[in-house]
Amino acid sequence: MRKLFLFLFIMLANVTFAQQTVTKITHKKAIKTDVVTTGTMTIQKPEYICISTDDDKDRLVMDGTRFSITMGNKMHTTDSRQNAQFQTLHKVLKAVINGQPMPPCDDLTVSDQDGLRTITIEPKKKKRQLFTSFVLVVDGKTMAFQSLRMNGHNDSYTEYQFK
Repeated sequence: MRKLFLFLFIMLANVTFAQQTVTKITHKKAIKTDVVTTGTMTIQKPEYICISTDDDKDRLVMDGTRFSITMGNKMHTTDSRQNAQFQTLHKVLKAVINGQPMPPCDDLTVSDQDGLRTITIEPKKKKRQLFTSFVLVVDGKTMAFQSLRMNGHNDSYTEYQFK
């Protein structure tokens, strides 16, 4: 019993929780006014992120290799092991969360400017993708999330700004 308790204590000690306030901006080309909502982002190391806005109606969840996105009444799920775009996003988010270097990927570009690191994921094959690209901006020193922009088709996008 003691060994089990000690094992559970060690496992929980290695799990880190962090929570940030987030503002979500949804832009659609056909609509003049952007929709702005607020919520929270919860990070649990090693690879769990939940961004929840609009009283938990909209969610973006990365749980290991499984991604689920709820927008309005529509839920999209994918596994990064079968979706190359989300596979790169998974590698990048895991590296940022755990303070590791960026993984080498064909569809990934990284640029540093004014203390911020901009990580762009743009797949070579855009066929049947929910998003055309992801742009993640993090603090160059602390690797804290600044923004995540998910570019859609027809100049629409969803952007999360973190505080």
